[in-house]
Amino acid sequence: MTNSPLAHIDPEAKIGKNVTIHAFSYIDKNVEIGDNCVIMPYASILSGTRMGSGNKVHQGAILGATPQDFKFKGDDTILEIGNNNIIREQVIINRATFPDGKTIIGNGNFLLQSVNIMHDAHIGNDCIIGNGSRVGGNCIIDDKAILGSSVILKQGCRVGSWTLLRDGCRANKNVPPYIIAAHNPISFFSINSILLSKCGNVTEEIIDDIARAYRLIYQSGVSLENALQEIKEQVKIGPEIKYLLDFIGDSTNGIMGITVL
Repeated sequence: MTNSPLAHIDPEAKIGKNVTIHAFSYIDKNVEIGDNCVIMPYASILSGTRMGSGNKVHQGAILGATPQDFKFKGDDTILEIGNNNIIREQVIINRATFPDGKTIIGNGNFLLQSVNIMHDAHIGNDCIIGNGSRVGGNCIIDDKAILGSSVILKQGCRVGSWTLLRDGCRANKNVPPYIIAAHNPISFFSINSILLSKCGNVTEEIIDDIARAYRLIYQSGVSLENALQEIKEQVKIGPEIKYLLDFIGDSTNGIMGITVL
């Protein structure tokens, strides 16, 4: 462990092996930092943060900030961060509002400069969140999703796996998997075929099935309920299509670009 004498490290903090903590960083009490992490100057790791191994936290980031939620009553709550994440400058991640909840950041994520993750959000694995993007409270981002710069996810939204939200999108409903979403108001642009083709277990046939499903949802002119029924009748139901159908079926706050279920 390499700690600068100019860093503040509370004696109650639990610091793993081979951790580097640079000058002027602040490590609060009730903090756990796993092995092989690097905490750069002026980063703040606040009470309630639980961090795994291999993470790098850049200058000015604040992890475990107090929730910006009027329901927060000052309880000890948790921010849980997995392994091998890169958290760039001025990122702010809030901990949960209530003691029985968590804000969760999974493994292998890349959070670019000035990203803000609000209370009780759940970020999966291998996601990229672009410069200045804002993820509202209780949002869920599934694995391998990408948010461009200055994206805003409103409270309680969910983004599906392998989905790309282009720069500046504003989402107040769920954004389903495997697509590119663009424009404001946010709308379906295409399926994310280039990235899907780079996933080793997604064949051209599966990509064609996904494209067929989204043509029925967004371009057939029928209701979403009828589109889902037609997908079940016309498209092979492999794991990817099942995930798509389950995602939409579970979306109590609606789907981006769809007004009626």
